[in-house]
Amino acid sequence: MNTSSLPWKVLSAQAGASVLTDGWNLATLEADVEVTRSFSVEVVFDAPFQSAPVVHIGLTGFDVDQRDSARLKVQATSISESGFNAVISTWSNTRVYAVEFQWMAIGA
Repeated sequence: MNTSSLPWKVLSAQAGASVLTDGWNLATLEADVEVTRSFSVEVVFDAPFQSAPVVHIGLTGFDVDQRDSARLKVQATSISESGFNAVISTWSNTRVYAVEFQWMAIGA
């Protein structure tokens, strides 16, 4: 089948993680504050795409300790037909207690 004639599919949702999520490591500091700390959230699509879609991800909320600067990065990695990983990162002396994000996947 010619993939250029397949209809577009769009999936989206809201997700998040926090200190209540197993393995959350963004609220504690490393001995070396220059080390980037990251936490990955696995997102599985309700229905798979024919090929890896384009994924847009946006930060919609966060809870960061008030004593330090709010250093926060959210990006989609390991994008496949069935899902992706949302990687939340921080660095220096920032303590992150919770992050919320929305994502949208567009593809065939």
